[in-house]
Amino acid sequence: MRRPRNRVILAGILLMIAIGILLLSVSGYLQPAEDLLLRPMVKVQSWIAIRYNAIRDVLTSPSDISTLRQENAILEAEVARLQQEIISLQEQATEAEILSALLNYARSQPENRYMAANVIGQDVSPFLRSIWIGTGSEAGVVQGMPVVTERGLVGRVAEVFATISRVQLITDPEAAVNVEFQTSRADGSLSAQLSGELWVDLISQDADINVNELVLTSGLGGNFPADIPVGSVLSVRKRDVDIFQQAVIEPSVNFADLDIVLVITNFQPLPINQVQ
Repeated sequence: MRRPRNRVILAGILLMIAIGILLLSVSGYLQPAEDLLLRPMVKVQSWIAIRYNAIRDVLTSPSDISTLRQENAILEAEVARLQQEIISLQEQATEAEILSALLNYARSQPENRYMAANVIGQDVSPFLRSIWIGTGSEAGVVQGMPVVTERGLVGRVAEVFATISRVQLITDPEAAVNVEFQTSRADGSLSAQLSGELWVDLISQDADINVNELVLTSGLGGNFPADIPVGSVLSVRKRDVDIFQQAVIEPSVNFADLDIVLVITNFQPLPINQVQ
């Protein structure tokens, strides 16, 4: 009988102690003791966590590096693709701008019919200044047809093949263009020097040529239609001892930046080998 009774008393005492500890904890009296006991446990737990993370990083780092390399390769490929798209869009925008300017020029000259052609090559010889265009006899191109841009005269077709043609530029020393000065109405013959300069010779001494005066094709000789811009006057050389005066011309066309040109297809030219 005493054992059960002792157990009840012991249980009651333990319950009383537990309730007392709980009350002391709630009241905050056990806070210093709890801090004293928990501080070492926290340090131990932190030490274990740091070592565990270090071991985990060592074990998983090879796969992480491989994943990062794969992701980096994918990102580099995407960047390259986007850069290519940007370049393509810029090229399309430039081409659209050129075509728009050419279209406006063609509309301003309704008496002519035009065929647009891409410039696909350029002769590198310093004595032969010409370009190659990506259209030929299959499209109706004929030798001698004039070639222009929205800015002015480029030259004329010198050789024709099935799908390509060579255009002799007005900057070629072998080329010659009969021109007229817009204001003074004086005539002359434009030709290129080996240095690349464009000169107009055979200008009457009586003509009053002015700097910046516009120079146009005259239509004489049957090689080019009239009134196509050729350039403007940079300087004039006039001496009393000479029969004619000369003018140095700045071309209207930037021959270093030709992408698309227009071939005038309804003009009936003289053969390219005739005297210009």
